[in-house]
Amino acid sequence: MTDKYRERVCSGYDHLLTIDERLFEARTDHQHVLIFRNRSFGRVLALDGVIQTTEADEFIYHEMMVHVPVLAHGSVRRVLIVGGGDGAILREVLHHRAIRQVVQVEIDRSVIDLCRRYLPNHAKDAFEDPRVSIVIDDGLHFLQQTDERFDLILTDSTDPDGPAENLFSRPYYAACKACLTPGGVLVTQNGVAFLQLDEVRSSARHFETLFLDWHFFTAAIPTYAGGIMVFGWASDNPKLRQQDVKTLQRRFSQSGFATPTFIAAHLRSPSTSSTRLAKPPHDPPSASDAHRFHVKHCFSGPSPLLLNMHLPINRHLSPKGGIHEIGSSHQVST
Repeated sequence: MTDKYRERVCSGYDHLLTIDERLFEARTDHQHVLIFRNRSFGRVLALDGVIQTTEADEFIYHEMMVHVPVLAHGSVRRVLIVGGGDGAILREVLHHRAIRQVVQVEIDRSVIDLCRRYLPNHAKDAFEDPRVSIVIDDGLHFLQQTDERFDLILTDSTDPDGPAENLFSRPYYAACKACLTPGGVLVTQNGVAFLQLDEVRSSARHFETLFLDWHFFTAAIPTYAGGIMVFGWASDNPKLRQQDVKTLQRRFSQSGFATPTFIAAHLRSPSTSSTRLAKPPHDPPSASDAHRFHVKHCFSGPSPLLLNMHLPINRHLSPKGGIHEIGSSHQVST
């Protein structure tokens, strides 16, 4: 009988994947780690019973978290990554040649080491880049102790349980604000909003009291069952969400990497079935293979900076619990 991995997403709703090959399982000083292979998603990393990333669709999450703020800001030079031990956020940041320094703070050294061994396509050679410094520490503790300042802070954390609990707190967001350069941006992982609405609402309450401009943007990522994944956006510069398409396209073309589209590449192939756009289950798409769809199309179309800032979901996420669209008083129409 095939072994199965069952994740309790919420009461009455489980996420089930077959474990076609168990690659590693142990408890580190901070959390339980399981890495296995699934026929549809490739290699899978789970921490404390929650799936964190898979080979098949990790590119969507990591490209959206990184390239949206980098291209919106336009002059990011110094980046702080909190979490992200698998290395894929770091990989995406380093595509931008203008970025001069990246500090990554990860609480669990074992996650970095295990992912480099079992999920090597996530980081590729990112950890060897001379622009990178790795700090093994709690993210909040690092922020409260450092005198460094960053143009962009990316919080690639687990859910607000266990080691990452304080990365969703007001002290953490306040420490991030203190470590941002003027006009800098904080981007956070805020879960699947349909099932984790409290997580989003809690961050909204904190953003509202700390930042002049804040909102959320979204991406559909199959691994994270239950709906669209939400990313938090917080800054004191509302103009960053007002960029015109030509500016964003110019920045994209100058960023130092090319991103062919994922779906379009399949549609151009005469042998591709219209009902099957993914690669075969035994060969999930890797980060190097298709860089694919989301970054390019996030900044195309008739309206400026499509950060999904005004999706209907925002009508349900008022920090005060009401049913009105959230965002700061400085929010910009798109």
